[in-house]
Amino acid sequence: MVSASDEPMMMVPRSHSHAVSISPPNHSPRVGPSRLSSSSSYPIKLKQPWYRRKLIIMIALLAIFVVVNCIMLLLLQHHHHSSLPLPLPLPTHTTSHSSLSLSLPLQEKRNKPGNVMKKPRKGTYDRLLALAAHALAENRREPKDLWQEPFAPASAWRPCAGQRNWEPNEGKNGYILVTANGGINQQRVAVCNAVVVARLLNSTLVIPKFMYSSVWKDVSQFSNIYQEEHFINYLTPDIRIVRELPKELQSLDLEAIGSVVTDVDMEKEAKPSYYLKNILPIILKNQVVHFYGFGNRLAFDPIPFELQRLRCRCNFHALQFVPRIQETGALLLKRLRENANLTGALDRYLVGPFAESIQVESGNHAKKPSKYMALHLRFEIDMVAHSLCEFGGGEEERKELEAYREIHFPALALLKKTTTLPSPSELRSEGLCPLTPEEAVLMLAALGFNRKTHIFVAGSNLYGGRSRLVALTSLYPKLVTKENLLSSAELEPFANYSSQLAALDFIGCTASNAFAMTDSGSQLSSLVSGYRIYYGGGRMPTIRPNKRRLASIFTKNNTIEWRVFEQRIRKAVRQTKHVQTRPKARSIYRYPRCKECMCRTD
Repeated sequence: MVSASDEPMMMVPRSHSHAVSISPPNHSPRVGPSRLSSSSSYPIKLKQPWYRRKLIIMIALLAIFVVVNCIMLLLLQHHHHSSLPLPLPLPTHTTSHSSLSLSLPLQEKRNKPGNVMKKPRKGTYDRLLALAAHALAENRREPKDLWQEPFAPASAWRPCAGQRNWEPNEGKNGYILVTANGGINQQRVAVCNAVVVARLLNSTLVIPKFMYSSVWKDVSQFSNIYQEEHFINYLTPDIRIVRELPKELQSLDLEAIGSVVTDVDMEKEAKPSYYLKNILPIILKNQVVHFYGFGNRLAFDPIPFELQRLRCRCNFHALQFVPRIQETGALLLKRLRENANLTGALDRYLVGPFAESIQVESGNHAKKPSKYMALHLRFEIDMVAHSLCEFGGGEEERKELEAYREIHFPALALLKKTTTLPSPSELRSEGLCPLTPEEAVLMLAALGFNRKTHIFVAGSNLYGGRSRLVALTSLYPKLVTKENLLSSAELEPFANYSSQLAALDFIGCTASNAFAMTDSGSQLSSLVSGYRIYYGGGRMPTIRPNKRRLASIFTKNNTIEWRVFEQRIRKAVRQTKHVQTRPKARSIYRYPRCKECMCRTD
């Protein structure tokens, strides 16, 4: 299932029998008869000059080099293709959860763009993937810092957004209605922004509603995802929250009286002064304002200290998943850790009282606890279409993505027709294209994750279908999704609710020993990495690729040697692991290391 968030090469063989191979040359270089040899057809001649003998020897050595090189290339190519699995089976569930070495299922649905099994694309990274397979086969020791954050500076921060230094808000200026758009992660940001606006305007917040999205097709509302009672009670010292408008206001035609404010009416990341000047008068006049499609419409700077802290408090403390999601999330974590009777540092914040169920006696005390890495592949069709990039599918891909934009991003489709935009290659060189699954697996292999690494993939409904995952599953066979580890009966309550399924992905990613993202602008990746910083105690590493740097490295894929590729990838990623305070105007959800959200202990 797609991770309902933001939230906008290798040639894949159809089977072993169709794998690409490199044929040997038709004629191997060879040296003709030596002029020094004896034959009945040739009379014995005088000894030739020394430089001719040297030339013959050099030609012979060159011929041997060419032949050996061809043989090595054939062997390497054969090794790579022989490691590729057969086409992946349809989703199945086994009764045993003791192993992560399960085939990766995808819920392929007919007549939906991006979900069908497509013809293999022309291989963009065949050479690098073959080199990666060869490097992983050597089973080298992983780098020491691979599963670590820079602990000393990271552990100097601790959560403190729960601290308050003000009196409760009476909410006497009227009521704020919010209908949040997007997927679960955009909605989460909108809820936190609405809480802050309610405090700023001394207004009462009505429990937010979630807009139905043509992309996510999910009717879930706030109480289907978050604990409503906890949300109200936890924020009572900050703002007044009610479940619905008073009856005398429910019959008002809010649009007719000018109380409906859409995202089009508001500037993005508006400052508090905008709300005081433009929104407060509407509330005072009509007693209610409805933010319709409310999203990222509150700035991060400048904003008063306590309001910023309130936003952190809402995100990290007030929003807790409902018990049904927590219980299934705990089951997912238990199986991800191979029933090793092991709990993680963030479990109790993610699954609440169900964290205790992870510690239930499993009868397997001698088993070594299993680490796992989570990978968020932000490569769903909405992201791919919105990026305006190209991914090796040629004219068929261009037509399909253009048709998708016409339906779901009409403004972008119109802009593309009427304005000269950067070319796909320019977008890629600027780091504005999402990493493909092939690029993601090359990054992981270059960083040093060995072939036995357990990988949990969030966002498995990839554009291009199952064929896009062959590179991942061939190099990392111990790769799973929630559909692998949970039975159809266990997932059935969440069927057709993409936001609730995305909540399970959020839990699996946030609790992982290491988390890797493929798009740093993704809301899910931002929220997960921020949560890991806030509660992780400096022990929850996150891999954030610098896509611009990586793009320049991947352009050398036809010539670069694996050793150099490794060095450059590791350097590019290592620089993103530096511990830093929140940069000005950047998201507190992604960068909670700031005085409003966290306190320094040193």
